[in-house]
Amino acid sequence: MSQSTMRRKFTKEFKVEAVRLSNQPGMTVVQAARDLGIRSKLLYRWRSEFAETPGEAFRGHGKRRARDEDLEQLRRENEQLRMEREILKKATAFFANHSR
Repeated sequence: MSQSTMRRKFTKEFKVEAVRLSNQPGMTVVQAARDLGIRSKLLYRWRSEFAETPGEAFRGHGKRRARDEDLEQLRRENEQLRMEREILKKATAFFANHSR
């Protein structure tokens, strides 16, 4: 990537402060974005993310929300239980045939 196309990275603290600034009375999102040197579309996205889950907003790359981790763990457990059930079905059929 050339110097002009490098993506800027912002800290969680910067994003929270930007959202706080844009929510101040008399301040518009466009004005706050211009003052911070960012695009207003980006600030709108940050505001939306912060409004959805204030405690979990701006987690960073690769960090999942707690509910997403729980859901993934439950899916893995569900798949394991399905496999065990299939094994037990086959074992039951096997022993039923051999006991005759």
